[in-house]
Amino acid sequence: MVQIEQAGTFPLGDRIVKRIGYGAMQLAGPGVFGPPRDRAEAVAVLRQAVESGVDHIDTSDFYGPHVVNQLLREALAPYPDDLVIVTKVGARRGADASWNPAFSREELTQAVHDNLRNLGLDRLDVVNLRLMFGHGPTEGSLAEPLSALVDLQREGLIRHIGLSNATPAQVAEARAMADIVCVQNLYNLANRDDDALIDDLARAGIPYVPFFPLGGFTPLQSSTLTAVAGRLGATPMQVALAWLLQRAPNILLIPGTSSRAHLAENLAAAELTLSPEVIAALDGIG
Repeated sequence: MVQIEQAGTFPLGDRIVKRIGYGAMQLAGPGVFGPPRDRAEAVAVLRQAVESGVDHIDTSDFYGPHVVNQLLREALAPYPDDLVIVTKVGARRGADASWNPAFSREELTQAVHDNLRNLGLDRLDVVNLRLMFGHGPTEGSLAEPLSALVDLQREGLIRHIGLSNATPAQVAEARAMADIVCVQNLYNLANRDDDALIDDLARAGIPYVPFFPLGGFTPLQSSTLTAVAGRLGATPMQVALAWLLQRAPNILLIPGTSSRAHLAENLAAAELTLSPEVIAALDGIG
């Protein structure tokens, strides 16, 4: 069984977690909509993740919708005491599988209650406000939706608040309103707009959680990455994850998969150390 202690740890809210977690998005059906192709394998992946030492899992009730959270409950409840479940709100799914903003106080409150019900929890560990102003991070005040989450936190339904798909200005606005415990944005070898933000958050002791670690829905095609992976006897994904781990100490990873074999491969990235020469070659991709 692959273990992930080599990747080290970092604070997430009031907990200390291992730097490689698991992202559950891919457990839903195609397009993150509907049930998984193989429910038994989805449950097995979640159980293997926890058995391998994963202590933080990223999810949302709009994955499916509802499907992934219900899988988490089936596979892992009653949850291990050291497991941190990070969910997100701010979107809803249409009957056509579309992704739609859901920022009103009523929609956010409903989303929090949906997450609680489908996960089988009385309080959510971390709730990320997913900003849906545009396809990527887009400027706009988040004061109104964030205030709704702050109120739900005061009610005891949320332990900690984070952000997803946020600009540096929005992170600063949010930190003036609440204790923000993590920021989850697009970042990888080829997409490095958040370099300065990562370093600012590191100085503040706040985790940065990159999604799409290998480029996005269309994986990065790089001869440099392929060559490095071949020399190291690793997969391109393992190298991309190892690069992220070495990029900054506050980076927490949530690679996702619906396969136990791929899960083991992803977690094994913790054992991969990249030399300065390899880092320099990979840095040239961005």
